[in-house]
Order: sequence, then C-alpha cells, then structure tokens
Amino acid sequence: MAAPVDGKRQAFGSRFLSDPANVFRHNAWDNVEWSEEQAAAAEKKVQENSTQRVCPERQVDYEVNAHKYWNDFYKIHENGFFKDRHWLFTEFPELAPTQNENYLKDLHLENKRNEVPECRSSDSGSDLTIKEQHKCSTSLGHKIQKPPVEEDVTQKLSHLMVCTDDFPGSSATYRILEVGCGVGNTVFPILQTNSDPGLFVYCCDFSSTAIELVQTNSEYDPSRCFAFVHDLCDEDQHYPMPKESLDVIVLIFVLSAIVPDKMQKAICRLSKLLKPGGMMLLRDYGRYDMAQLRFKKGQCLSGNFYVRGDGTRVYFFTQGMKNIIFIFAKNT
Repeated sequence: MAAPVDGKRQAFGSRFLSDPANVFRHNAWDNVEWSEEQAAAAEKKVQENSTQRVCPERQVDYEVNAHKYWNDFYKIHENGFFKDRHWLFTEFPELAPTQNENYLKDLHLENKRNEVPECRSSDSGSDLTIKEQHKCSTSLGHKIQKPPVEEDVTQKLSHLMVCTDDFPGSSATYRILEVGCGVGNTVFPILQTNSDPGLFVYCCDFSSTAIELVQTNSEYDPSRCFAFVHDLCDEDQHYPMPKESLDVIVLIFVLSAIVPDKMQKAICRLSKLLKPGGMMLLRDYGRYDMAQLRFKKGQCLSGNFYVRGDGTRVYFFTQGMKNIIFIFAKNT
C-alpha cells in the first residue's frame, strides 16, 4: 500500500476515489465496484483453475502432514515474514489500548457488584456479491460477539471462578487469545501499544517453529504473554485457560488454512472460551482475491480451496459462508 500523502491513514469506509490520478494511493477504494466484464473474467478464471483437482492421495498428505509444511514455511521465512499490519487497530479497535481501558473500568465495577469470596473453579481445562468484491479483494473481516446471558446465582459463581485458578494469565483482568499467531504480527503490536498491567495475551500456532520464533523474539515477555503450540482442529487438545475466561479471540488468515468441513467445529470450541459479551475477531481471504485468480490448474483441492507450491493450503470465502459459521458458533 502506498503511504498516505498527508501522513495519516484513512479509516476503512472513508476511502473514496475522486481523482483517477490517485488510483494507487490505497490498495482498495470503498466506492469502486467491479464491472460486469471484470466479474465475468474473475469467475471464468476460477472455473478454469478448478477443473483439475489434486489427486486423493496428495490431498491426504497435505492434511496429515500439514504441520510439516507450515514448519518448513517458517524455517524458510523466519521473522522475514513479519509484516506491519497498518490496518490492525483501525479494523479492530477492540484491540486498541483505549478500548481495553474502557472495558476494564466497566468490568471492574461489575465484579465489585458481584464480588464473591473464596471462588474456586471445577472446570479447567449472503454470499458476497461480485459488486461487493472490491471491498474484500484482499481479505474479509467479521466480528461476532458472545451475548450476555441471564444468569442465576450458580452461573454467576461459575463465571467468577476463573479469578483464582492457577493458569497462565489467571490474575489478568483483560485476556486476548490469537489463534494462528505466526511470528507475532498481531501479538507484538498489541503488547507494544498497551502497557495496561491487567492485560494478558495468549497466542498459539499449529507450527512449533512459529512458536519458537515468537518465544525467542526480544519483545516476548512471559509475564504478559503465553505462546503455545496448538492444533485448532484437534478436538482432544485443550487450551491452557478455562472456559469463559477470554475477552477477545483473534483469527487472522487462519480459518482459510484448514479443511472447510472442520471450520464450524473449530469456531464452536473457541467460542466456549469467551466470557459472556466476549468478542471474536476474524479476517480472511475473500472470493476472487488475486491470490485465487493466480492459481494454476492442478492446485485445487475442492471448491475454492487450494494448495500452494509450498504445501500450505488456503480457502477463499464468501460472506455467506462465514456468516453460517459464525451463527453456528454464536448459538452453541
């Protein structure tokens, strides 16, 4: 993305192209729509590169050895793959320090009103239209919020139980988990911009090599952050924090890396970690992204699901499919 002329980055939703000479000022314009010709060309390209599918034997290999392919990816790129996500706090203000501070004030008041002594825990452990495509040609963002529920005294006690449990970040008052953290592209900006002593950030990744790179980063502070290896799709693996203990869960370009049939269950399990009123923030690849159009024949695994040359996989979403996944998680 080209640097803004005035030095300030415009918020999403306010980037309107009025002078064609400035077409390269941003990587997307909020008022620019695809023509019917562009839409037809993109759809034709996807149909062409999807005609030849990867053979079943290779598909099994990409699934069974997915950890190997991602470890190899990070061994090659290491921290050189760290990218400055200029849009992080613009698109997700919930991760910005001011949001945390306001939330903490409200949470502190609520906890004071409901304070209970000696609490102990027994539980550990619409399809995107072509005309909308210009807004999502790089990625799609979505937020789901776990609604507060009507609680009796027993339920209120269970929500407060996490306060005395012995788990990483148990004394924190605001907890964020990033799934698929890579080398820390989201985690470290959060830690660098937020000095709140009540903040604790968890981060996990499928790749042990990625987690090693996070833990050996000079910005990694074990008193404020806990990095661990985790397979999002493994139903037998447990997270190191109890249920209903997290304020925010972040997944950025993560769902797209797993088999589509496993997405709903993965999100459902994650949603159980959120406090009532907690937020799940997601950003991922949109249908007809240039990355999808560039694939050659023979790299398609299934509809809109591809394997890259390095063995890692990627799915391209419509808004409709993501809504189905989120509604499923929200209602469980």
